[in-house]
Amino acid sequence: MQREPLVFVGTCDLAGLVRGKGFPAADLAARLREGVGLTHSNIMMSVFGPIYETPFGTEGDLVLLPDPSTKVEVEFGDGAAERFYLADIMTLDGKPWECCPRDFLRRALAALESEAGLTLMAAFEQEFVYTGVEDRPGATYALDAWRRQGDFGEAYMAALRMAGLKPDSFLPEYGARQYEVTIHPSRWLRVADEAVIQREMARAVAHRFGHRAIFAPILDPDGVGNGTHIHFSLRDRHDRPALYDAARPYCLSPIGEHFATGIVQHLPFITAITAPAAASYFRLRPNRWAPTWANLGQQDRGASLRVCPIFGEPAAERFNLEYRVADAAASPYLALGAVVWAGLDGIRQKCTLPPPARNFWDMSEAEREAAGVRPLPRSLGDALDNLEASAVARGWFGDTTFFKAYLQFKRAELRALKGLVPAQICERYAAVH
Repeated sequence: MQREPLVFVGTCDLAGLVRGKGFPAADLAARLREGVGLTHSNIMMSVFGPIYETPFGTEGDLVLLPDPSTKVEVEFGDGAAERFYLADIMTLDGKPWECCPRDFLRRALAALESEAGLTLMAAFEQEFVYTGVEDRPGATYALDAWRRQGDFGEAYMAALRMAGLKPDSFLPEYGARQYEVTIHPSRWLRVADEAVIQREMARAVAHRFGHRAIFAPILDPDGVGNGTHIHFSLRDRHDRPALYDAARPYCLSPIGEHFATGIVQHLPFITAITAPAAASYFRLRPNRWAPTWANLGQQDRGASLRVCPIFGEPAAERFNLEYRVADAAASPYLALGAVVWAGLDGIRQKCTLPPPARNFWDMSEAEREAAGVRPLPRSLGDALDNLEASAVARGWFGDTTFFKAYLQFKRAELRALKGLVPAQICERYAAVH
């Protein structure tokens, strides 16, 4: 049987899914110049498939323009290679469309650089469930769980490297059949591009083994969730570390403190972007090794923003923070963009942290709130209400069209789940992510 190579071009959209179009590889040169056609309402395709609501209707045309730097071509030796590019959504006159997720991040990073003289170095740490192993008691972090995944891990690491990423670690995690992968940090849009590729390579390899890599926020409402943690540091205009100061609280430089405080203060509404599924909030509950309060913690995995330990020297080069209120229901472009916008607002407002208090978990809830620490939203609906009420967030979206479309998109998703119990909600997301 003869085959003609095909190439896929897509973007990781509001549903956190890579969607787009394919074409013959012979047409690649032209497509890199001209892109492929798209319509405005494509961005309103729900995580479950249908377009429940759209402010755009049936009119209008856009262009999905591949970014050559995102090229992925990974051969698996079975005649079915992974060939795809990630893309910007452009208007017909060659400008970024106001609702393009990739441009949401691009604008945030550009503002951080122009206003504060800073660039971001970051990487996504992602957890998923691999269906190719049996769940056994005692498998948490165990060599047994490592052994029983067979060739998957090695094939996955090879696929990541062939796709242009630099793997850092692969390990069995805390949950049933759960694994985690990390990659080395990168910069600019490449951070989110690599997060998307990281997920898609896991899915591609699992598919070829006859299984799935499931990145849904949580599969069982009473179980362990899949987090997508964002590790980041800041660099100045001379490419020097800008986040670290050993003499200050939390080892945060003044501008690092402003950035971190901005994130903490805006957590009650940026969760609507970084943890954007109804099931996300089953994960963000007490005793789940997941955050429940909008706080900064020193080497505390229960904190929303964690000051990570330093391994090796020089300390300033290795120092980083970890944003822990994210999962793979979010587009990495929107999640990272929200973190950057929030941190930049902290710099703009010169926000400062209160002095480090006694052990956070020894405090009562009333004491935490009296100290100015707020609980995270308990549901996606609450987070969306917080987002809608935020004038600063409206400005991040660059135009009221995108802001309103995002709120409409997520609220329609909630209505599609109305009447379902938590286990059914988890099942719906697990079938997709």
